[in-house]
Amino acid sequence: MFDISWGKLVIIGVVALIVIGPKELPTVLRTVGQWMSKIRRMASEFQGQFQEAMREAEMADLKKQFDETTSTLTSTFDTTDIKNELEKMIQEPAATSTPSASAATPPSDPTAPAPETPSTAIDPVALGTAPVAPEVSVPMPEMPPPVETKDFAAPSTPAPITPAPTTPAPDLAQATAPAEAAPAQDAGGGKAA
Repeated sequence: MFDISWGKLVIIGVVALIVIGPKELPTVLRTVGQWMSKIRRMASEFQGQFQEAMREAEMADLKKQFDETTSTLTSTFDTTDIKNELEKMIQEPAATSTPSASAATPPSDPTAPAPETPSTAIDPVALGTAPVAPEVSVPMPEMPPPVETKDFAAPSTPAPITPAPTTPAPDLAQATAPAEAAPAQDAGGGKAA
């Protein structure tokens, strides 16, 4: 706020010490501090009141704009007009969707060219009549019979494990028999037939 540097503060303090005196200086500084706090409090109150007034003015302006917008929308979308139009469309769908009678009658002059008919099919949804799908009757499949206990396989019990019969050990003399008993091979190295 004020451009007071530390040097200027020291000069003011020295002058105040000389003029007021060391005995009265603490009470004077306390009084000056109290006055400064009162001035700051008053300034903050004024600033708060000013901000509140600005907010109220903004709110009033916003309320005015909102009221104007809602009145414009209400007049544009008058519910009674819309309701009347919808009721008229519901009660008289054939009158609004069928072409005029003059377009449907053939021309009275046989030499005049026939009016052009649109080459595309007329959209029934645009005319207000939706197409009805043909009713198809498909029989439901028969339900299978309920499951009974006889349909399940009987639980099988595992066969008891029996030890394999023990055979006596072969004779060592037979196991070391000479290779003479082996089949003979022919000279070609192939198997004998």
